[in-house]
Amino acid sequence: MDFSMENNIRWLYRPKPDRHLVKKIAKEINVSEALGYLLVQRGITSFKEAKLFFRPALEDLHDPFLMQDMAAAVERLQDAIKMGEKVLVYGDYDVDGTTSVAMMYLFLKKHYQKVAYYVPDRYKEGYGISKKGIDYAKSKGYTLMIALDCGIKSVDLVAYAKRQGIDFIICDHHRPGSTLPQAVAVLDPKREDCPYPYKELSGCGVGFKLIQAYCQVEDIAMEEALHYLDLVTVSIGCDIVPITGENRVLAYYGLKKLNTDPTVGLKALLHIAGFKEDKELTIMNVVFGLGPRINAAGRIDHAHSAVKLLVCEDVKEAERYAQIVHEYNSSRKDLDRDITAQALEMIHLQQKQAAKTTVLYKEDWHKGVIGIVASRCIETYHRPTIILTKSGKQAAGSARSVEGFDVYDAIEACADLLEQFGGHMHAAGLTLKIENIPLFQQKFEEVVAQSIRAEQLLPQLDIDVKIRLKDATHKFYRIISQLAPFGPANTQPLFVSENVYCAKPPKLVGKDNPIHLKLAIRQEDSATYDAIGFSLGHFYEPLQAGRRFHICYHLEENHFLGKTTLQLRIKDIRLA
Repeated sequence: MDFSMENNIRWLYRPKPDRHLVKKIAKEINVSEALGYLLVQRGITSFKEAKLFFRPALEDLHDPFLMQDMAAAVERLQDAIKMGEKVLVYGDYDVDGTTSVAMMYLFLKKHYQKVAYYVPDRYKEGYGISKKGIDYAKSKGYTLMIALDCGIKSVDLVAYAKRQGIDFIICDHHRPGSTLPQAVAVLDPKREDCPYPYKELSGCGVGFKLIQAYCQVEDIAMEEALHYLDLVTVSIGCDIVPITGENRVLAYYGLKKLNTDPTVGLKALLHIAGFKEDKELTIMNVVFGLGPRINAAGRIDHAHSAVKLLVCEDVKEAERYAQIVHEYNSSRKDLDRDITAQALEMIHLQQKQAAKTTVLYKEDWHKGVIGIVASRCIETYHRPTIILTKSGKQAAGSARSVEGFDVYDAIEACADLLEQFGGHMHAAGLTLKIENIPLFQQKFEEVVAQSIRAEQLLPQLDIDVKIRLKDATHKFYRIISQLAPFGPANTQPLFVSENVYCAKPPKLVGKDNPIHLKLAIRQEDSATYDAIGFSLGHFYEPLQAGRRFHICYHLEENHFLGKTTLQLRIKDIRLA
């Protein structure tokens, strides 16, 4: 695993796969060795594995009853319906939570009328199961609550609910604490005692497994469960879970559903986000086109608007709610820009360039965007970052991490200074007393400094393989496209080609601010390829001289005036 450093971006080559396995799989499925290389990197070493990967099948989904407590969950749900109990579907206010709530509510409503949903207020109740939510359920006579994308650490609150005569079924995918809540069923593949073979489901994915199990027991056609795979796919993409194994199957078929027959709410959202019906959507379209709009409702006001959109069955009503969340997203963008500018200025003034972490607090920052701001700060200062703001009488924060560093573990090491925390390796949330912030800043810095590696404090490009430009053919592109859907643990292949040169003088492009680089690139034995490098305009002068250089890039198709050509999406350049 070698890497070179220049411009503070590492070019990190993924581990080289076994050469014999590469040749074997390339021969078995009749592809080039470069493609065989990509497959073995992804753990595909036989014809059977390649078939499963290239042709995901719904039959590959695991038996939901392999999940610990699934039988108990289904039995409790059956009993509630049989006895005419009121059921409340409860979920978090982010994309994973709202898609989970919408999916579960729509499914149950089709079979049972005494069902409703509840999403907590980010500002009044905070993340996860809330006392206010339980009190609401009690006041309205609900005796069963199904918690989605939250609840795994709500030990005291679930106990409180039980004293009120309310049972819980928990569908979560976050790491459990040392004690599990005393719910009727705790569905979470990350439970240490859970034998479920796939551990990386989204919260919505865990909810889907409950629906799948219920359909099996009640002899309901599986098509009913599959109808909601577009919602599951939105959760998979936006919650940044690995697109491997079962998630790959769910995302593959969910994208088909999203492209051909999306639910009414998602169709309205796609339209207002500017997607054309003839454009095939990818996971990246979901992440950057749909996710921010769904999230914006809970960030700016209340996630009810997002859930109302996602459960809409009337086109006009869906269009109205799509407009609402679209406008929330515009407000979110303004807040994001302003607070990010303030945060970057604070880091600059502190001049702690040697620091391994960033922990910032300002009491009037908008709680709904601090997670985004943390990510923005990492783009400039590449280190684990926590952005805090005032929430009631405490400070609430969102943490984001850099590649390969477990920020949850680092926060857990500071638990004595915290009131509450939860999350996973790359992102977490926390609350603490305002007077504890200086001590927390100091301890978090010490914990991270002891364990983070120097190279993790630099941005990196994870390169799959070095190829000759002449090998980047339309056939090659068509086959690598079948590796999609792309996402964590199955990223879009990133290539390097060395000693290329400009066949024509480079151009600077950009509507108002020409900072992007447009090139026509050749290698000695290749045709000329069009290339675009966003925000790489600083290479304009060096490349004018006609010198050789190395490129790191994705391969994509460009459709223009009815003509399709291959284009290189350049991520970075090294001068030879």
